Amino acid sequence: MKQISILGCGWLGLPLAKSLIAKGNTVKGSTTTTTKIPQLKEAGINPFVVEVTHDGVSGEIEALLENSEILIIDIPPKLRTNSGESFVKRIQNLLPFIQKEKVSKVIFISSTSVYDDAQSIITEATIANPNTESGKQLLQAEHLLSSHSHDFSTTIIRFGGLFGEDRHPVHYLSGRQNLENPNAPINLIHQVDCIGIIEKIIEEDFWNQTLNAVAPFHPTRKEYYTEKASALGLPLPQFASDDASSGKIIQSDKITTELQYTFQKPNL
Repeated sequence: MKQISILGCGWLGLPLAKSLIAKGNTVKGSTTTTTKIPQLKEAGINPFVVEVTHDGVSGEIEALLENSEILIIDIPPKLRTNSGESFVKRIQNLLPFIQKEKVSKVIFISSTSVYDDAQSIITEATIANPNTESGKQLLQAEHLLSSHSHDFSTTIIRFGGLFGEDRHPVHYLSGRQNLENPNAPINLIHQVDCIGIIEKIIEEDFWNQTLNAVAPFHPTRKEYYTEKASALGLPLPQFASDDASSGKIIQSDKITTELQYTFQKPNL
């Protein structure tokens, strides 16, 4: 049994916490609003109100991290909606608390957006070259955490597009016209595999690693979303027919070979 803290009990963090608790671990979890405290308590999580911004860290951060061996950082950059926010600064502000409370292991939830869309086949050996602000700041945050290896071990997970039973991107694309990148391959991962991979890292003590985490299933956007919309009875998305785009295929070699994780939802 381990004591684990999760910074950010949202769409992924909350079900992750429930799964970790079901396996016998003790979990502390954070939320930014007091209204969510009863929900976390009901799930068996020891809840704390914590907010990490580029101005500082407020709330019960010391209590969240106290006596925890592992910290899972699962807070979104939020750079699309607030261009004035610095995600790197948020991680910088968090670091002294990780060091003070002597957390020994960190899992950082990153994204495949750290790779350039112009790159074709992507493995963990591919040099990250982000072309979006979100990707650039995520990569800087990765480097910042990894540079403190003398204080704690960090494993970085670069997830593809996240979806689950209650959240699928086809609902956002359904019925839309002139969608770009029809020939670009999809790079998605199901919520159950996100949780499974995190738990496998903890079980196997797989630290100081950087992992791509994408299901081994890469039909084109047009093929995949048209088929999904049809199967769900949704209006079909319409892709730009004269767009000869292509895109990257993210391979998760280290997860399947070194971590020896088997995807539960390989075909999506």
